[in-house]
Amino acid sequence: MAHFLDIHKTDKAALRGIIDQARGMKDARGDASKGALDAALPLDGKMVAMIFEKPSTRTRVSFDVGVRQMGGQSMILSGADMQLGHGETIADTAKVLSRYVDLIMIRTFDENTLLELAEASDVPVINGLTDRTHPCQIMADVMTYEEHKGPIKGKKVVWTGDGNNVCASFLHAAGQFGFDFTYTGPETLDPEAEFIELARKQGVNVTIDRNAQRAVEGADLIVADTWVSMHDPQSKRERRHNQLRPYRVDDALMAQAPNALFMHCLPAHREEEVTSSVMDGPQSVIFDEAENRLHVQKAIMRWALDV
Repeated sequence: MAHFLDIHKTDKAALRGIIDQARGMKDARGDASKGALDAALPLDGKMVAMIFEKPSTRTRVSFDVGVRQMGGQSMILSGADMQLGHGETIADTAKVLSRYVDLIMIRTFDENTLLELAEASDVPVINGLTDRTHPCQIMADVMTYEEHKGPIKGKKVVWTGDGNNVCASFLHAAGQFGFDFTYTGPETLDPEAEFIELARKQGVNVTIDRNAQRAVEGADLIVADTWVSMHDPQSKRERRHNQLRPYRVDDALMAQAPNALFMHCLPAHREEEVTSSVMDGPQSVIFDEAENRLHVQKAIMRWALDV
């Protein structure tokens, strides 16, 4: 079963094929000589169920639009609609959905929910996000970098701030795509040791540097994310801000890496983890990055369904 659960669980050749197909589909959209938009309609007759236990803007819209552009139909299900894992088991839910739909995308909290769903499902499952990882986002990030700068292999990627789920998927991608990775942030928010060790076993040069100015020197890509979740209480927000303030991405920090791109998966809290001058500045590619969620997820769905 061609599940897309995490970047490190997917074959390197398949990952490269997904990126290449995503770029091809994106190029074809803007070139009338290559035919009508997704003229082959590879998802014609396919039904995709999208489960959202967490609210979403980019994930929901990009997957929904992608399904429709490829001729398929989508069904949006919230956690409240399904009561996933409350009463009926996740495995039973997976077995029932497999009788109705051709593909399942889930955006959830607990990674175990994703894994249990995939284990019991008879159709492919795509990880739209969990509290541990966010693989679709990083596939879009790799695609975006390579559009602007060429192959990411051998480049220096610097993550600044909280070593969260997006950071984890960057570590997975480092091993699969062959780039170096530097984390700069407070020790209390380091990425999971398991993910660091996994990347190092794949030959990745993983560096941890508490000094943000030094960490970004020579960077090819600088990445930030929100410091707090929308669900975090005020007390946690204040603690996070105090810890992470030295790692804010501003013009002075970007000046240490004049050739680097800046990325952020959005939504961003302007003037917190990153200044507006950086987000809207010449090194920022955040809106290309957001658009590429659409293209890369279309390619992921095609890979999962082998169409």
